[in-house]
Amino acid sequence: MKKKIHNIIKNKNDSLSSWIIDILAYIAGGFIYAISVNSFTAPNNIAPGGASGLAIVINYLYNLPIGILTIIINIPLFIIGFFKLGKRGVLKSFIAMILSSVIIDLTVPFLPVFSGDHLLAAIYGGVLTGFGLSLVFMRDATTGGTDLAARLIQQGAPHMSMGRLIMFIDLIIVAISAIVYKEMESALYAIITIFVSGQIIDGIMYGMGSGKFIFVITSKYEQLSKAIMDKLERGVTLLEATGAYTGKSQKVIMCAVTKSEAFKIRRLVNNIDPDAFIIIGEAGEILGEGFKSLE
Repeated sequence: MKKKIHNIIKNKNDSLSSWIIDILAYIAGGFIYAISVNSFTAPNNIAPGGASGLAIVINYLYNLPIGILTIIINIPLFIIGFFKLGKRGVLKSFIAMILSSVIIDLTVPFLPVFSGDHLLAAIYGGVLTGFGLSLVFMRDATTGGTDLAARLIQQGAPHMSMGRLIMFIDLIIVAISAIVYKEMESALYAIITIFVSGQIIDGIMYGMGSGKFIFVITSKYEQLSKAIMDKLERGVTLLEATGAYTGKSQKVIMCAVTKSEAFKIRRLVNNIDPDAFIIIGEAGEILGEGFKSLE
């Protein structure tokens, strides 16, 4: 009985610690993202897609706070997402969106404005956006906007990939910004910002390869294998191995994943067996079911 109570208290403490880290990551990510918006993109008429990009365009027309506009744009998406995707799928993202939006408005009076070369503004805006959003993404959340809209659309059109949906929505917002600003250059700079931020996010979270191969040595291989297959829907191969020093036989998990799934594997391993040994390598090309066709 005492052991059971101890485990319950430990789980509650771990959950509280996880939430504290989540909130701190959202605040840090929101602040970095706010620098991108307030110092580089918005002052230079660059609207790089997403809800914040649309908010930047509306701010240009009516001088309304970008953060508040971002919240207003996102709320209908989160309401629909709550019913379509479930509470767990949107709660963290909602908190991250609110925090980042509030920070954008609160930091406006204190952040310097870059008014030099628009190309530099686009590049540095993309770098900071990538860093800021990576902190949010690494704690299993998004800032809503394009990502959430794409997930909702995919519910009704599962044949469409997330990447293409996100790109399509962002391009619509970029096109709107070109019409509002009456400058084709603004749209071109926005595309640069989107590209740079995407590269930064991929580099921080997943590395720069096209795919990953993963080996995990753990005593909890059955539980971890099931989690990978259930949550990521990826196949797992169990290899027979023998420790050279101990002479003991052990199972080794081998799995091929896309770079966007590599970080999720790391989180699964950490949650199930923090003492596991994991090797993540670059895979130049992965062929077969779930990846590129052999043809």
